[in-house]
Amino acid sequence: MRQPAKASPTRFLLATALLAAALAALLAPLAGAAPSSRQVAKEAQNASLGRTVLTTNGGRTLYSLSAETKGRFICTGACLSTWHPLIVAAGVTPTGPVKLGTVMRPDGRTQVSFKGRPLYSFSGDGRAGDANGEGIKDVGTWHAAATSKSAPVPETPQPQPQPPYPYPY
Repeated sequence: MRQPAKASPTRFLLATALLAAALAALLAPLAGAAPSSRQVAKEAQNASLGRTVLTTNGGRTLYSLSAETKGRFICTGACLSTWHPLIVAAGVTPTGPVKLGTVMRPDGRTQVSFKGRPLYSFSGDGRAGDANGEGIKDVGTWHAAATSKSAPVPETPQPQPQPPYPYPY
């Protein structure tokens, strides 16, 4: 009777490595199948602007530049030290209180957009709720990303002219 050959440690490690590689190859398509999403924005009522605006998760007001439309980027280079793009990793779908999209920046990063315009935070906002970037003009005008129109201002009655004599004749 012949005795079974002993398995060598090298042969065992090789078989284990091949099995792990085959399993990884089979599971790889499943790992990439589920798109990832991440909440990147919130909504807040801004009293100084009189409307509801988008903010970062930390409460910083988000802005867009009026001249940045249809994939055209104006804020590049030195501009980025003042206006900070809201960036997500490639393949991440940004979520928030409204429908958000993404645009590819000239440097290859993925920037969050709202209504087709890239979103930025402003270095001049010192704390949550500040909107110091509103209305700044350069090659366009910076505006807070409003999710609602400003609240209507109630009409104040205008004083009516009084006749010169208070009593009728």
